[in-house]
Amino acid sequence: MLDELDEAARDAVASFAWAPAWAVSTVLLVLAVAMAWFLHSALYRVLTRLVRDQSLFLRSLVSRSEGLVRFAIIIMAVSTVAGFAPLTQRQTGILRQVLAIGFICLLGWVARSALNIWSVVHLRRFKLDSEDNLLARKHTTQFRILQRVGSFLILTITVAAALMTVDSVRQYGVSLLASAGAAGLVVGLALQPLLKNVMAGIQLAITQPIRLEDAVIVENEWGNVEEIATTYVVVRLWDWRRMVLPLSYFIEKPFQNWTRESSSLLGSVSIHLDYTAPVEAMRRKLEEIVERSALWDRQVAVLQVVEFRQDTMEVRMLVSASNAGRAFDLRCEVRETMIAWLQAEHPGALPRRRAEVAPLPEGGQILPERRGLQAAGG
Repeated sequence: MLDELDEAARDAVASFAWAPAWAVSTVLLVLAVAMAWFLHSALYRVLTRLVRDQSLFLRSLVSRSEGLVRFAIIIMAVSTVAGFAPLTQRQTGILRQVLAIGFICLLGWVARSALNIWSVVHLRRFKLDSEDNLLARKHTTQFRILQRVGSFLILTITVAAALMTVDSVRQYGVSLLASAGAAGLVVGLALQPLLKNVMAGIQLAITQPIRLEDAVIVENEWGNVEEIATTYVVVRLWDWRRMVLPLSYFIEKPFQNWTRESSSLLGSVSIHLDYTAPVEAMRRKLEEIVERSALWDRQVAVLQVVEFRQDTMEVRMLVSASNAGRAFDLRCEVRETMIAWLQAEHPGALPRRRAEVAPLPEGGQILPERRGLQAAGG
């Protein structure tokens, strides 16, 4: 049947032998693209209706692959028409070259789409907004880094393969690598930071010293890891500023990660009080505060005297929360409630300085100049 269709198409083209060959070829190629576009539109209207009531995955798969399938159908249609279009040998070579590049780009597009769909399907099981999101942050970080690195490699290989199909570019590249060693060295040195960060990204994905939404301290700034890109990391600081650091920073330099093993954190509240402060009553009050708070994760609530100073003692309260943001808010709540309770119930527990006034020894008297100063002061 295909042979019959091919013969019929060739006969139809031969009937237009009176027209210029370039005009017939142009019309055929335009008609091929138009027919491919129409066929794709009709096909996707049917598919959209079929998956309208299906799962989110199927609907996403259809919507994400629309452009990819359109491009594939157009390449197939143009390739079919090129077989019987009245083209010269040079025009046929150029068209085949374009189709080869288009087919390579199509393969790269398919590989990148498959990588994205695989990542989305895998990450659907993990929710970053859950209470204990350690496992979700681990998998999300790993797959996003690998997805970006994979996309970069797919793009690089696709562009390289497309350029290698052009003889002039391929010969130029071979001669450049073979004879221009100095230029190759310069290019290698120029690409060193990029390649260094790409390799650091792969290492981060495997070892995971940081994950998305980790609470970290970098460059003496506290914040959360907001984005891990192919070559850099964005840290959202506590005051909503963004600190952008290269991936290699987290491999080569020390930093603090407060949520490395768990999303839960201990919050510390320190207060300096007089030695007469009721420690046991404060301990009971701390338990009452955290019991009434929705921020406490019911793990740790401890009050201890940790230091003695000349005039005061230092009391430290440790409380735990499910994540860094809740731990900060809980610390503020404990601090405000405890100081208000001390002011109302035990004002004598607040810091104060003592002075002892001793009586004059027997026979002692105030000097005249001292008496004059006292009179001047009222």
